[in-house]
Amino acid sequence: MSRELGCKRWLLFAACAHLFFLLPPLRTRAFAVSVNPEGAEDETELPVLQKSEKSGTIKKTSRELKEIVFIIQSQSNSFHSKKAEDLKRDILKQAADLGKELPTVLLIHQMDGHEGAWTILPLMRDFSVTYGRNSSWIFFCEEDTRIQVVKLLETLGRFDGSKEWFLGKALYDEESTIIHHYAFAENPTVFKFPDFAAGWALSIPLVKKLAKKLKSEPLKSDFTIDLKHEIALYIWQKGEGPHLTPVPEFCTDDENSYKVDHCATTFSNFLPLCGEPVKKEDVFVAVKTCQKFHGDRIPVVKQTWEREAALIEYYSDYADISIPTIDLGIPNTDRGHCGKTFAILERFLNHSSPRTPWLVIVDDDTLISIFRLRKLLSCYDPNEPVFLGERYGYGLGTGGYSYITGGGGMVFSRIAVQKLLASKCRCYSMDAPDDMVLGMCFSGLGIPITHSPLFHQARPMDYPKGYLSHQIPVSFHKHWNIDPVKIYFTWLAPNTEESLNGKKVGYNREDL
Repeated sequence: MSRELGCKRWLLFAACAHLFFLLPPLRTRAFAVSVNPEGAEDETELPVLQKSEKSGTIKKTSRELKEIVFIIQSQSNSFHSKKAEDLKRDILKQAADLGKELPTVLLIHQMDGHEGAWTILPLMRDFSVTYGRNSSWIFFCEEDTRIQVVKLLETLGRFDGSKEWFLGKALYDEESTIIHHYAFAENPTVFKFPDFAAGWALSIPLVKKLAKKLKSEPLKSDFTIDLKHEIALYIWQKGEGPHLTPVPEFCTDDENSYKVDHCATTFSNFLPLCGEPVKKEDVFVAVKTCQKFHGDRIPVVKQTWEREAALIEYYSDYADISIPTIDLGIPNTDRGHCGKTFAILERFLNHSSPRTPWLVIVDDDTLISIFRLRKLLSCYDPNEPVFLGERYGYGLGTGGYSYITGGGGMVFSRIAVQKLLASKCRCYSMDAPDDMVLGMCFSGLGIPITHSPLFHQARPMDYPKGYLSHQIPVSFHKHWNIDPVKIYFTWLAPNTEESLNGKKVGYNREDL
């Protein structure tokens, strides 16, 4: 769905809808932290972080924990909030074992009453006011980041906290990509942005600078698509701000890997699994299509992932018994498809087995692993209202809502569908952007969007290789300029080698 079109649709919708969500004033909870100045840990030599530093000038230092504020990029869903709480406890235990007073550890989903806190930049003014005097660093991490506190103290101690620093594991685009609006098209490799999974840090002077800028110049972009890239762009300020400084000690290797001895951070979860995968019969798959794509897109689905689904229906504007497709009586639209999506939700609630707890809605050019999705869903409670996929945002700097972008697949628990359809929130037109309308509706109901980076709105080559290297992806989207069958068997099939037409095929991800 075109984001420019989505913005125009929103303007029309805002004029006629009764729901408009203004973000309340941002608030953070301040914790008083005092550390015994005599309780310094043993000084340890650090590896050289920057090539420009001379090998003979390694400096010994230690950093008091009170100077670091830990921010876990958490979510309110019970599965995710528990993992974030576990990480918080681990950080605090490491601090206690060092004999230090406990540092400030905050969970983003607890810091404010709306989903816009996950975009982070709107919180800078609160960070500046609350921690600007007594802290040196704000360290951000994901719920699956694992932190070696001593090594993190050593690593940050290499940098002068009185200066502006933006630290992280560097990602970059090898070619310009739509998800970054084709930024740096001439040479996209020059712009680096952080891999959130490895953790990333801002020095307090930089936080103060960002807070001041945000006060005078509110965020301009309506859409939040790839937060890590957009934050780096905002900090860079067209060359007026700092670039990301790569830190080798911020890692995304598995914590049990032999390669992590030097790492201050690692990453622990490539594909969550919480017990047995959900049963095939517990996942109903709805494929949105139309007659003009019956001949080219549907054969790809049947050649790849259809075999993984026990319950699957194709919804079209034309009933074709050879597929078969179901005509819902909704005329096809060039974009948006809100009318069709809500008809699918009604059909799932009223015509599928009430014992089927999960609904997945995908496009006919979505490539998905139902096998992996069943593993992922083992971590979610179907008795909770769950709306899961790749999270985007609209207008979250000043007011707005989060939504699941449709191309990567949208996953609903049955109770989420029940609550949605029991409300009066519906499409304002048949061709309204379905994913954005759903996001707005769930926001109005107080049902949070649940993000998983394993769903992808674009193709594998639209993402940095380093970003995909620590994922076992669930989905990709679009057939444009690719062989979708090859992409499926390379990235999404249960094994990287799969039997196709009686032959064994294996593809190298580096070639794609």
